Amino acid sequence: MGLSNGYGVLIGTKTNYYRDNPDDFGRFYHGNLEVAADGKSFHCAIDVDPKNSPDGIQWRVTTLIVAPTPGTTSPPTTNAFSPILTLPNGWHALPSTPTSGALDYIRSSLLQPSSALRRIRIPIFGPWLFSGLRFLEYYLPPWLLFGPSWQSGTGVDALVALEGVLQDAERCFVFGEPYGNVTGGGSGRRGVHNVHQNQGDPVGGGHDAENAIWQDGATVVQKRDGSVVAFLNKFKTQAARTDDRGRPLP
Repeated sequence: MGLSNGYGVLIGTKTNYYRDNPDDFGRFYHGNLEVAADGKSFHCAIDVDPKNSPDGIQWRVTTLIVAPTPGTTSPPTTNAFSPILTLPNGWHALPSTPTSGALDYIRSSLLQPSSALRRIRIPIFGPWLFSGLRFLEYYLPPWLLFGPSWQSGTGVDALVALEGVLQDAERCFVFGEPYGNVTGGGSGRRGVHNVHQNQGDPVGGGHDAENAIWQDGATVVQKRDGSVVAFLNKFKTQAARTDDRGRPLP
């Protein structure tokens, strides 16, 4: 079914950031990012609720575009995220498709950790070998892939990683579900929530109606040095593999 209010990306500049007050157990539920765009203020809630588990949050920090080397004239790096960088500040609705700029933690090659296997190239076999290696990655243990895997921990642990990404932010790109009047004027709160993986929720778990592919939330930052870094977050209960409707696979 997917997110009920649609999906897209908010682009703007960071004006404030704060954590939710801790509850009685000392957990933090959200990192709150305030973004200015089109003369309006938007509130973005990055959910890191551990769901009563000491390690119920998983996250990964991924560099999408490497900063140019100072003093060089090399052209800037371009990849699947580059078209998003050209969009003006404001809210942009995105169709849940591979070519719209939408994110999918499982299917976006841009978001996958770089592993030793993935860097292997033998020209005579070309894409056949590469596809075979991608298949093997589902079954080989993480230590053999030599790539960054999901980290697990508390909401506080995840927020420390998020806050590192937000340092030196020049522009923010917050992917998720809009709430409030994100495109019009007037008063009232507006912003983005469901800023986390939005697929793989267990059937019958209360959030499975929102499962769908190409609609994952994320916090992406373009830093002053030109690099682009993404903070990806999910709940440990969410599957790492899903079918074409976003439902969990074993």
